[in-house]
Amino acid sequence: MTTPPGNDRRTTARPPASRPATGRPATGRPAVAGRLLPAAHGSLARGVSAPVPGTAFALALTGGITLGPGDGRELLFGRNRPEVHVCVGEDDPQVSRCQGRLTHRHGQWWVANNGRLPLRFPTRLLFTGEEPLPLETGYTPLFVRGSRDREHLLEVFVSGPEAERPVAQPGDVTRPPRVWVLTEEEKLALVVLGQRYLLHEPRPQPLTWKQTAAQLAELRPGEGWREKRVEHLVNRVRMMLSRDGVPWLTREEVGEPVGNALNDHLIRALMMSTTLVPLDLSLIDAA
Repeated sequence: MTTPPGNDRRTTARPPASRPATGRPATGRPAVAGRLLPAAHGSLARGVSAPVPGTAFALALTGGITLGPGDGRELLFGRNRPEVHVCVGEDDPQVSRCQGRLTHRHGQWWVANNGRLPLRFPTRLLFTGEEPLPLETGYTPLFVRGSRDREHLLEVFVSGPEAERPVAQPGDVTRPPRVWVLTEEEKLALVVLGQRYLLHEPRPQPLTWKQTAAQLAELRPGEGWREKRVEHLVNRVRMMLSRDGVPWLTREEVGEPVGNALNDHLIRALMMSTTLVPLDLSLIDAA
């Protein structure tokens, strides 16, 4: 018995229905529903615009990617271009193939270090095995130090609500930094104590009380410069800054052993605020 034309019951193989990409594609990196950023994209420090708050932008010299928020979403970066979403330090074998990752969980983006080298944030280092650090809304530069002291930059920006975006104010008066008023003797003592910082030495340390008092006594003989006087003056300034909210200026914050930490933090805070500047070294020369 023949089957009438058009009623052929033989089945023809059909291609399987397409499915969303999951797992690792041929490149070896996990698939993400992100948008690529070209290498020519301007610095993220200039700000970004995203329709969804909490969108992460990551950019290196080779280009980058932007990825919306979503629990469990992940973005890999390192020097192995086929296995990461953002390639950092591609020509530097000291950078790990997968140096780190950005992961979204609990409504926030977190940075973890998977590489051998630490990741340098503006205020601290993040090592492999440490708990991931949360990213605040806005711009965060991350650095990996590689061969011959090269530093490879990964720019990260987490978008906030459009209403929070700062508005350009080119005509506004520049806000001055918080500068603390010091007495003449306080300033002289601190300049001598922190002269290595003001001279831009590579790894400066404060002078000891004894060294500071000896130099002050030589500069200003007959003014009664002793170790206890120097210590009293410096501690008075340190407590003034601490009361004004400057962190890491008390033993409780630093912890034991304190060593030079309190004076180190004090001198750096005074320089960051421009209370002390390199031109103040003229006080030593003029004395």
